[in-house]
Amino acid sequence: MSLAVPANANLATERPTFVTHLECSLTGERYPADQLHGLSRAGRPSLVRYDLAAVRAALGRDTLEARPTDLWRWRELLPVRNLASIVSLGEIETPLVPIPLSGGASVLVKDEGRLPTGSFKARGLVMAVAMARELGVTRIAMPTNGTAGAALAAYATRAGIETVVFCPDDTPEINVREIALQGARVYRVNGLIDECGALVGKGAAQGLWFDFSTLKEPYRIEGKKTMGLELAAQLGWRLPRAIFYPTGGGTGLIGMWKAFDELEQIGWIGPERPKMFAVQASGCAPIVKAFEDGVEHAERWENAHTIAAGIRVPKAVGDFLILRAVRESGGRALAVDDDEILAATEDCAKRDGLLMCPEGGATLAAYRNALTEGLVQADDEVVLFNCATGLKYPMPPANDRIDKDAPVDLAKL
Repeated sequence: MSLAVPANANLATERPTFVTHLECSLTGERYPADQLHGLSRAGRPSLVRYDLAAVRAALGRDTLEARPTDLWRWRELLPVRNLASIVSLGEIETPLVPIPLSGGASVLVKDEGRLPTGSFKARGLVMAVAMARELGVTRIAMPTNGTAGAALAAYATRAGIETVVFCPDDTPEINVREIALQGARVYRVNGLIDECGALVGKGAAQGLWFDFSTLKEPYRIEGKKTMGLELAAQLGWRLPRAIFYPTGGGTGLIGMWKAFDELEQIGWIGPERPKMFAVQASGCAPIVKAFEDGVEHAERWENAHTIAAGIRVPKAVGDFLILRAVRESGGRALAVDDDEILAATEDCAKRDGLLMCPEGGATLAAYRNALTEGLVQADDEVVLFNCATGLKYPMPPANDRIDKDAPVDLAKL
């Protein structure tokens, strides 16, 4: 299947855009916009660049604040040119939820589980699918640990794009069924997500589909960066002291770091940055090891395992971008054990009423450890990212029963 795109494809009904070009994140080599791109010539992620001086002249904060608080309010800082390309399912601004009992008085959770398909993957995939539609892609494939595949299936089906998804054998059953129900062809693979990605890459090389693996197309970062844009707006155009982010492929952490830079260049925030904490599971912590070893690229993590499937990524193509953001911010890469993840998730649900996913629970566990180690202070304003609704994941059994026909001492219940 040819993936060639005519130079004028889908550019009727254009809207103003401030995109100037794409740029290799490693070498700075430039590529033209409005053409289909995967990784750069150096085999690294490509970043979308904007004429930020023109954005600053065209968009005032009052104008932005008068718009509905959804993802698309940020359109001057997004790449979609053709209005007909947008395939929205209602991408709302997600709330900041205090968790004073399980976290502390200064801890907020950005609850991404409120988005379509129940996870923050909706941000990246709505943008990537819109651009794929705009650039004439008709068939795509990607590997997933669950939530990204569900978001891709929903948006691609809505856009009329054929989709194939590969997931590890032990992907949560609800995720696999959700992917299938929403129109994708989904296949379980006896391997990890990077091994699923190898199958995607092989098919892409044969011209069977376009590779939608994390960071192998440029636009998922642009959707994910809206987390950082929203956060600044929600906090009155300032940033928190620290951000704890569950890190597998790291697209969101990279995207937020990019968002903060763009907001500073258009004059809406100053140079202050949060400490960025990349949170991984101790059973799959390649970024943590690379951070501690002082290197720029992470080695593949062998025998990766954790209950937090979304951060079980043995090798991230954007590893150097994650590490760069963490180091520049004065943050850290931290690993937490599965028992710490389970305890934090349960504690937040039982004490603060917020049902976090395991990956979100990992950020609370990491915050607690960072507090103990003095990496953050109790009065520091901190934002934890809960990347999906806890309803997508297995929960502890609750098997207590009452026989309505037998005597019951209700006072003991």
